[in-house]
Amino acid sequence: MRYVVIGASAAGINAIKTVRELRKDDEIVLISKDKDIYSRCILYHHLKGIRNLEQLCFVELDFIEKYRVDWKKGRAVIHVDSETQRITLDDNSVVPYDRLLIASGSHSFFPPIQGLKEAKNVVGFRDFEDVLAIERVLPTVEHIVVMGGGLVGIDVIAGLLPHKKDVMLVEMGDRMLPIQLDAVSAKTYQDAFEKEGVKQFYGTGIASLKMEGERVVGVILQDGTELPCDLLICCAGVRSNVEFLENSGILCDRFGLIYDAHGKTNKENVYGAGDVSGKSPIWPVAVKEGIIAAYNMCGIEKSLDDFFASKSTMNFLGIPTLSLGKTYGYDDTYQVEMSQDEKGNYKKIIHKDGVIHGALLQGDLSYAGILTQLIREKIDVSKVKKPLFDIDYSDFFHITDNFEFTYEKREN
Repeated sequence: MRYVVIGASAAGINAIKTVRELRKDDEIVLISKDKDIYSRCILYHHLKGIRNLEQLCFVELDFIEKYRVDWKKGRAVIHVDSETQRITLDDNSVVPYDRLLIASGSHSFFPPIQGLKEAKNVVGFRDFEDVLAIERVLPTVEHIVVMGGGLVGIDVIAGLLPHKKDVMLVEMGDRMLPIQLDAVSAKTYQDAFEKEGVKQFYGTGIASLKMEGERVVGVILQDGTELPCDLLICCAGVRSNVEFLENSGILCDRFGLIYDAHGKTNKENVYGAGDVSGKSPIWPVAVKEGIIAAYNMCGIEKSLDDFFASKSTMNFLGIPTLSLGKTYGYDDTYQVEMSQDEKGNYKKIIHKDGVIHGALLQGDLSYAGILTQLIREKIDVSKVKKPLFDIDYSDFFHITDNFEFTYEKREN
């Protein structure tokens, strides 16, 4: 049996590990544009100067040899024939498969701003090549504009701080990290980055570019503000790498590849996992999707029944923050509890009908374990006669025969 995996990041690599554990002697082929295995989550550590490429690797350095993988590195897939089960690469070589996992990830999205894609000093931040491109020009630039204040954009800014440049953030939302954080926790970071000299512009986007030849020398915001710019780093979102699936018969929607909770696509023997779905799964979700797909590729049925993994952790400027579950987009039928002490430690819990749906922690993360369990298991906390921020595991000491958590009042 030949297992072919497209993509050498979280989903693909963890799928390979799982397949090898389940199928000791079968053939595994890895195809990737990447020539190295590295974590995209910590690319900014290289920019910051605290990790080299080897230290960005999230597997054993002898991973390929240990797991006996035929790695076609630096190669792109240009077509998948799902009927004959053959893949064509950009060097026109053909790779047949018995089982295929598409974990090709995503690429930086460049908004439709005139001149943006053609400009010589505009770069994304998705691959190691992007990091190298930024590092090459850093000695010659002064004014750097980062488009997008999500996790990737803030990663970039954190990586740029040691270089003492004039860094400017432009974010369409009303705050930093608008998906992960609320106004209170976002402001903590905004104030901290402001102290580091980062200029921030919220509720506006880049309307146009000021060009000199093929280079951007300034950006004009939607509110008319003009900013100088020697380097523009685009972190305005990502798009799935699914172009090679055109005419393959493998279904995609406007986000990316379509696959079910088993990782199965609409075509027999073709599976998907990770960012290629366009649903922006964070690292833990991509890892789990890769593992689940691998099991099913090997004929062992497993289902991704834990989509909770919407957990984002971050630690910028020494301020740890954790976002769990549903932290935005809730209506007034939900109740919100908030707490902030004199040290700035912030807690927020979103709950409804006795079930906690989301939480934010900033500063002190010691409550993260119990909150994760409460959200994941949808445990009813309505009978716990104490503040939500004081709940601990001892409050759920009784388990029924069908393994439901219930609360029983303790006798004094």
